[in-house]
Amino acid sequence: MAALSSNLLLSAFFIYLFATITFAISITGKKFTSELRKDHQKRWGRLGFILALVGFVAHLGYFITRWIAAGHAPVSNLFEFVTFFALALVLGYIIIFLIYRNHMLGIIAMPVALIIIAYASVFPSEITPLIPALKSYWLTIHVITVALGEGILAISFVTGLLYLLKSVDQTKRTKRNTSLELVLFSLLMTVGFILAGSIFPKTVEQTTFEWVNERNVPAELVYDMPAIVGPFEGTKLTENSFGPLFEAPYWMNGAEAPRKLNTVIWSFLIGLLLYGTLRLILRKRIGAAIQPLVSGVNAKLMDEIGYRSVAIGFPVFALGGLIFASIWAQVAWSRFWGWDPKEVWALITFLFYAIYLHLRLSRGWEGENSAWLAVAGFIIIMFNLIAVNLILAGLHTYA
Repeated sequence: MAALSSNLLLSAFFIYLFATITFAISITGKKFTSELRKDHQKRWGRLGFILALVGFVAHLGYFITRWIAAGHAPVSNLFEFVTFFALALVLGYIIIFLIYRNHMLGIIAMPVALIIIAYASVFPSEITPLIPALKSYWLTIHVITVALGEGILAISFVTGLLYLLKSVDQTKRTKRNTSLELVLFSLLMTVGFILAGSIFPKTVEQTTFEWVNERNVPAELVYDMPAIVGPFEGTKLTENSFGPLFEAPYWMNGAEAPRKLNTVIWSFLIGLLLYGTLRLILRKRIGAAIQPLVSGVNAKLMDEIGYRSVAIGFPVFALGGLIFASIWAQVAWSRFWGWDPKEVWALITFLFYAIYLHLRLSRGWEGENSAWLAVAGFIIIMFNLIAVNLILAGLHTYA
């Protein structure tokens, strides 16, 4: 059953990839007349949606079969949570498409789902027994609700990014198109993280350090990537391996924090390489290159969909990330709140989207302002998913 689950997830990934290619084809065709272009987009867009739907069925099959194989809901570690987050995002896309029948959403939704699944692949995927703190049905309720809420909120990022790609002036350099370019670079940096985590462990020699860990106990720290940064006052035990070029600061003493910082640095460098390569090929900003391809986007409709996504996703996230999380915390650790980094960033996410709704409803922040907020909200979600999980130490480190 576990093997079937893995095969279904792999199938979903490649079907989403084909859907992405199909959606990309749907926005080409500059030489077509207006009527032919509409027919071209509709035909290829419909095929892209069908592929996304088939991929979702395979993805859901992965979730169900892994649940059967594990004997518990497959949301207990980072691999499982991230793959379920991608499932929730695709579900949100499918629901929104069935309501609005807009093919443009798939142009961003499918690549983002692909990146999220690829991100999950760098974590251990083995099915393991639950530790005592996780043996509670409140964990299942909490995590599934959080992932569903974040998946719905991610749709507002999709629509917000499409709005900005369509609307931001690219004829001259401004703060707005520079900020948009940074958003696109951050996506490439995530791809860099995935490539670093996938390629280096298979191609380079591991580097081992002796150091004093976060518990003030002598230990060994193993790097799967070339060591740009080593642990503070660590001793390298592996000969003939790269680095380190410098040490991590003394205060960075979370669980294996120097190794995680090394991963972040490599992610940034590979993302920078990808971005530079694309700029050389395109000979213009990435946003400027994409803008003509999304000329058919209905900006007003994207704004409406983005707002409705937040209006639905916000209460779902609040239930899972604060209320159900507090109940589980009381069951697992005998306290409702403990200022754990994960708890703090869940609260920050909640407050940010509460401010979004306040500004939208009370101050009339619509259109571009709303789109920027939606993009910023997704960046907070991804920071919580990546940086908080990988760098900051806390009770959620088991993930």
